[in-house]
Amino acid sequence: MQTTLCFDFGNTRLKCAVFNAGVFKEVILMPDDSADTINNLVKQYNAGKSILSSVINHNAAVEEVLSSTTKFHKLGINSKLPLTAPVNKPETIGADRLALCAAAVHLYPAQHNLVIGMGSCVTYNFINKFQQFLGGAISPGLEMRFKAMHEFTAKLPLVEPDSNIPLIGYDTRTNLLTGVILGMSKEIDGMIEEYALRYSNFNVLLTGGDMAFFAPHLKKKIFADPYLIFKGLYAISETNNA
Repeated sequence: MQTTLCFDFGNTRLKCAVFNAGVFKEVILMPDDSADTINNLVKQYNAGKSILSSVINHNAAVEEVLSSTTKFHKLGINSKLPLTAPVNKPETIGADRLALCAAAVHLYPAQHNLVIGMGSCVTYNFINKFQQFLGGAISPGLEMRFKAMHEFTAKLPLVEPDSNIPLIGYDTRTNLLTGVILGMSKEIDGMIEEYALRYSNFNVLLTGGDMAFFAPHLKKKIFADPYLIFKGLYAISETNNA
């Protein structure tokens, strides 16, 4: 049974998901993108295929190692995808957004899908029922908002995200938490409502490392899946690493 390694290099974390015979097994948080780290993962899991989605300037050795030890594909606009991207300058679309869109089309074909990625930034990605990625929006993510309030003021502290938030903050910390988490939740609800004015029936898929902070506060029924990007990467790998 062949193992595929799906690498997702984001602005905050380097991650690798392991699929065996098409079944998702686990996600590994990588300490770095050194050649040794990549080699060890390939050997540990006896990987036959690999795919990389990267939005950072990663170590060039990553691609060299994966190309020499596995059937390797680097995700980009020239990849074979289950969707089209009729947007201006498609070459500027982030690899992570392409993977999320591919996952939506794979899981919910011939349907309108709005995929919301909760990472360093919040990305809104809309794919219509004709499997066209129409675009969407990007706004600051959870950690970015906390850091901005801390770094651009004299006295506001840097707080850590917390799921336990009151409606009415009772000190500086809870005021910051409630303002960011509930504020972002209402932003997401508002964006969904705007799409609903144009598309009466569509799926909302929520994913990303910060997903758990927001899912309980959203009004519309959503499909929450923390591993959505990896499912998209695996599907793309199967098409491009045949």
